[in-house]
Amino acid sequence: MPMPRWWGHINKRVFNPRAVAGGKWPVLTHVGRTSGTTFHTPLDAYPVDGGYLFILVYGSRSDWVQNILKAGSARLRVDGQEFELAAPRVVGPDEAFQALSDDVARPPKVLRIREFLRMDLAA
Repeated sequence: MPMPRWWGHINKRVFNPRAVAGGKWPVLTHVGRTSGTTFHTPLDAYPVDGGYLFILVYGSRSDWVQNILKAGSARLRVDGQEFELAAPRVVGPDEAFQALSDDVARPPKVLRIREFLRMDLAA
């Protein structure tokens, strides 16, 4: 069962600002597709060959995913380093799990997560 939509609103308004300010989480910076506003979204970012993979807990219809898909790029801050990412694409679990290293825990099946976002390091 996917996470309820209201949980995403709580995350966006309460938990995300604290996580960004704390500096311990990877943060994806992207631009709103309608507003042009710059957003900073804390996420788990998993390094894969040539880029990063993000587990889409709320699915590909989430605002931040739609923003990145439209823009075609984003910036990721991980452990004090900045990475430019490009070529965003939604991938399924087969491709995602093949790309992830074996030491990364897979999402619990009960969450029914079927979509992942993969992005390449920009040249």
